Amino acid sequence: MWLFTTIGFFSIVQKNNEDFLTVRARVASDLDRLREHYLPELSPTEPETVDYPFKATISREAMARGMEKIIQDITYSDFQTEVVRSMGFEREHVYTEIWDVLHELEQIQH
Repeated sequence: MWLFTTIGFFSIVQKNNEDFLTVRARVASDLDRLREHYLPELSPTEPETVDYPFKATISREAMARGMEKIIQDITYSDFQTEVVRSMGFEREHVYTEIWDVLHELEQIQH
């Protein structure tokens, strides 16, 4: 799962033969913020060897509790404006570029 939030971007997967989830990020400080705000049980950040430069791990149960907190913190009416407020214009610009590319999904009929 890709997760775009007002504190960072994450890829969350369950790797083969593992009981826990791996949370990957392009920016190490995104994992730090995730740990600080929502997932105190998130393991220390480590280098990743495939696709993303950083990763951490967490139990499925702890991730579910953190996701509930993330959802409870949605108090804004516009995500992009909140990203500017919390992370700045540069991050909002990258998110907007991704939003623009994903806009192409409207042309797919399935």
